[in-house]
Amino acid sequence: MLTDNHGRKINYLRLAVTDRCNLRCSYCMPEEGIQWLERKELLSFDEMLRTCNMLVTAGIEKIRITGGEPFARKGIMSFISDLAKLDGLKELTITTNGVVTAPLIPELKALGIKSINLSLDTLDRDRFYAITFRDELPAVLNTIDTALAHDIHLKLNAVVMNGKNTEDILPLVALTKDLPIDVRFIEEMPFNGDGHTGQEIFWDYKRILDHIKTQYPAIAKIQDPPYSTSYNYQIPGHKGSIGIIAAYTRLFCGTCNRIRITPQGTLKTCLYDNGVLNIKSLLRDETLNDTTIVSAIQNAIAHKPKDGHEAERIRDVSNPVHESMATIGG
Repeated sequence: MLTDNHGRKINYLRLAVTDRCNLRCSYCMPEEGIQWLERKELLSFDEMLRTCNMLVTAGIEKIRITGGEPFARKGIMSFISDLAKLDGLKELTITTNGVVTAPLIPELKALGIKSINLSLDTLDRDRFYAITFRDELPAVLNTIDTALAHDIHLKLNAVVMNGKNTEDILPLVALTKDLPIDVRFIEEMPFNGDGHTGQEIFWDYKRILDHIKTQYPAIAKIQDPPYSTSYNYQIPGHKGSIGIIAAYTRLFCGTCNRIRITPQGTLKTCLYDNGVLNIKSLLRDETLNDTTIVSAIQNAIAHKPKDGHEAERIRDVSNPVHESMATIGG
């Protein structure tokens, strides 16, 4: 079993398969974009499959495919098919922006994908373009309709940005009235690659909730699932639910059960750390077997910070928190 030094069982892997994306969201990368990784710098699909097989054998039960935009990488569907066959993997999910996802929904359903997280910060076409620099809202909405038609559970993730999309909070909440979806609002984090290490945010989880209460005063707290990163709520009479993720204030860290692997094969035991192990170099060392690599991963997990605040305090001071989420993995 994979257990950290705080006694937490680590059973959830977020695997970023690419840094590339067909959107340019301002909270994810700087306006000018980023320098894409060369293919040789990325983990190959074979390397990722080998890593996932090792980790599932060691106790990972859930894998989430992230990016960048996962479907921007050629060959991803074949990889997902291989991943779905891993013995012992209980749950395989995907985070996508939905731009090119709709035509793939039937195949994803056939592969056993039951849940998709979809990034959507606004329902207004002009604001969508202002945030993403792409006019792709109709394609994203089509993905939502297609996923629901195929009975795939949807979580819509919206990053709340002061002065950019706060007027979309209530319209997004309204979606839960007739649709069986979870709408989750996320505090904005400093991972936009612009060198800005941030100050206190205006729209924290409490302000977001208070704003929702102005329109829906009967909103009620519901039980959070184990290891939940969101505080979850239900509005009476609504089919869907509301979640608020305190990603900047990091109030959910105490029950963390996850690790991340970036597109270039770096293990992160916390979103806010520097990266703690170069898995790619271990995989490409022909003298090392799976047992040795898993042992190295277990050792890294044994030094997992208690929370994101501790991880930020101990990271290299010359490398403050401001990477692009596209290079970390969503």
